[in-house]
Amino acid sequence: MQRWRPSFFLKLSMVLHGAALLSFIVAPAQWRIGLIAIVCNHLLITAIGLWPRSNWLGSNWTRLPPAAAARNEIAITIDDGPDPDVTPQVLDILEQHGTVATFFCIGERAQRYPELCRDIARRGHALENHSQLHRHNFSLRGYTVLRREIDTAQRTLENICGERPQFFRAPAGLRNPFLDPVLKHCGLQLAAWTRRGFDTRQRDAQKVLKSLTHELAAGDILLLHDGHAARDENNRAVIVTVLPELLQAIRAAGLIAVTLRAAKVTH
Repeated sequence: MQRWRPSFFLKLSMVLHGAALLSFIVAPAQWRIGLIAIVCNHLLITAIGLWPRSNWLGSNWTRLPPAAAARNEIAITIDDGPDPDVTPQVLDILEQHGTVATFFCIGERAQRYPELCRDIARRGHALENHSQLHRHNFSLRGYTVLRREIDTAQRTLENICGERPQFFRAPAGLRNPFLDPVLKHCGLQLAAWTRRGFDTRQRDAQKVLKSLTHELAAGDILLLHDGHAARDENNRAVIVTVLPELLQAIRAAGLIAVTLRAAKVTH
């Protein structure tokens, strides 16, 4: 468990709330000004929570650390699995190219397909926490519910694979100020992405590939999906169509795909 320290923005928000409360006491006639300030602050917090790549609410990896970028490393992250149809195909493609990836798994799906999770680990990939149930209203939950949801997924994945996740990705990347202290309690690092292909709704594989490879560079974190994957014109999961060409583009650029865990290593 790590000690939680609020971000600079949250510290300012706390000061604002304290100042507003003080103004209500010493100058009650001016209560409207304090109320407007608080409302505007909450609207700003909500907007920031809808910005997956923001670090205003706490530490958030949107790129790999500088040491990893200096080693020409890049990370492929795959969300929402495991999926009994798509994940095995993805694993075979990665193995054919000698590449590793980071799989952000939903705890409930991991419980349904534990052997598939073990296969992910056996092939050298990392399994990380993507919440237990992947609720659409995840970012609207309070501290207690978020902690229970994330703790449950931690135990689920650790029990299946014998290794505790080190990273967390919020469902859809959305969050609120309660998430960062929960992650510190669980010893987890929030990870977003550098770019994504929106492959849960984009059916055109070439458009997904173009989004992922645009200005491809060392330190990038790429996002794809094996769960909830859109289907292309041949009814194949888009990730299955995109992945071989993406891996070729990564290799052609002289980049090396690593897991997020490996990118933490400084040497």
